[in-house]
Amino acid sequence: MQLITYWKRAFLGNYANFKGRDSRPEFWWFYLANLILTYGLFISAGITGAGIIGLIGLLYGLAAIIPGIAAGVRRLHDTGKSGWMMLISLIPLIGGILLVVFLAQAGNPGPNNYGAGAGGDTMPPPPPPPPAG
Repeated sequence: MQLITYWKRAFLGNYANFKGRDSRPEFWWFYLANLILTYGLFISAGITGAGIIGLIGLLYGLAAIIPGIAAGVRRLHDTGKSGWMMLISLIPLIGGILLVVFLAQAGNPGPNNYGAGAGGDTMPPPPPPPPAG
């Protein structure tokens, strides 16, 4: 359920919030949820031939651009880098690879110029998963 929790936190709770910090799990679970939703809608539109599903996928993809950039900026803040480092992805070939390396780095455990701790101090961590039973 972390996938849904982190997606709701980033997409609905922090839609255009470029301030604060995101932990590694928070960013990557949100990224995975976006991949699943976007490609799932496009694949299902291709299989069923329903144009409305493809349109919904396109609209979701457009709506996810802003929270995706915001989550990347907050993730870079957690590593102590400026959000402007997202622009490094505009460098052909090497820029995208370098950005993934920056996003995958461990965050600073203590305070930095962008906030108090990993994941920011405005939202508590998600609840633990229920016990299996």
